[in-house]
Amino acid sequence: MFRIAVIDGQGGGIGSLIVKKLKDEFKDRFEVIALGTNAAATSAMMKSRANKGATGENAIIYNSARVNMIIGPLSITLPNAMLGEVTGNMASAIVSSGAQKILLPLNQEGIDIAGVSKEPLPHLIELLITRIKETEDV
Repeated sequence: MFRIAVIDGQGGGIGSLIVKKLKDEFKDRFEVIALGTNAAATSAMMKSRANKGATGENAIIYNSARVNMIIGPLSITLPNAMLGEVTGNMASAIVSSGAQKILLPLNQEGIDIAGVSKEPLPHLIELLITRIKETEDV
């Protein structure tokens, strides 16, 4: 089965919206794994119907190498992001993973990406769903 990891931190609000939309759009076509940098983020994503959930650095490192796709805000690839919740080891494991990565360009860490238009979160999640539908492996 195709496995998608949704990674988020802090309160898990972004991740929970992503999980909800994935489940609404694709039902049980994918196994959705909620990976939180903390228990609150994992819990929020589990409430949005993720199939499985795990918390912390080791869970993110371990599972990043075992999924087909990683989804989350761009900040999951930045050491010390999310008020320090993202460790260098987490960011490295995510970036080094062979999984396809679809990242939302949210300006939470004071990093702007030239050429990317600023869209509200609901629009970004719709674009994310469209991108998944366009993926050959899915």
